[in-house]
Amino acid sequence: MRDLLKSLDCERPVLLAGPTASGKSALALEIAAKLGGAIVNADALQVFANWRVLTARPSAQDEAAHPHALYGHVAGDHPYSVGAWLREVTPYLAGPPPVIVGGTGLYFTALTDGLADIPKTPDDIRQTAMARIAAEGADALLTELDPATAARIDRQNPMRVQRAWEVLTATGRGLASWQDDTPAPLLPLKDAQPLLLKAPKDWLTPRIAQRFDQMLDQGALDEARANAPGFHPALPSAKAIGAAELIAHINGTLCLEAAKEAATIATRQYAKRQRSWFRARMKGWQPIDRP
Repeated sequence: MRDLLKSLDCERPVLLAGPTASGKSALALEIAAKLGGAIVNADALQVFANWRVLTARPSAQDEAAHPHALYGHVAGDHPYSVGAWLREVTPYLAGPPPVIVGGTGLYFTALTDGLADIPKTPDDIRQTAMARIAAEGADALLTELDPATAARIDRQNPMRVQRAWEVLTATGRGLASWQDDTPAPLLPLKDAQPLLLKAPKDWLTPRIAQRFDQMLDQGALDEARANAPGFHPALPSAKAIGAAELIAHINGTLCLEAAKEAATIATRQYAKRQRSWFRARMKGWQPIDRP
């Protein structure tokens, strides 16, 4: 890592991607100390205010040590999209070079490849989508998508399915068609320093389990108790991994050990999806081997 830090250009932003639990936040602090710009979040779940511990947001101490942006600034019941993230990240590209760090591959590809200018989804359509997913599951919406979009999106991700359904319903045009008319990117890859943490499965798996135990030690159960009264699986922030399991434990329908096991398995599955995205969509990024 010392050689990596020495090699970085202080005049260009750093993009730091990697799977969950791979140590991105700690490395981002080291890089940001050299570049001088803010650490900017590129994780779709760390934007939400109501799940700090469970989404592994940087600690208050880390935030005090260096400027952080776009963490915990969105209410848990408020929809948030990659388009909203692009609008909010734009000002940070004009100042001292930031370190943009996270595990949401779609945010990075939208930043470096461009994002289609899709009209905002009306609230009534979004509410219908959320209600249908809660009642029928995401597969019900998936079957109604146009073939091009259904073949392109992450079919295992309910948020992606919901978004695609909303776009088709609101505009009469499939998400894939909108994406094919993508404008120029905000930050072409050649103008940044893209780094991708490569975390072997055998190294990452025990770290995932250890981190969930740490989350419990740091107050994840208290966080779940605070969220329990208004919790609904269709809420945007409810996609935080482990949220549904810990809420079920709080409500007395799942023992803590079972909740831990289910959340750990879900995290491993998420890490697998992240690695698949990175392999398919981030071939031009500089790999950084872990450990």
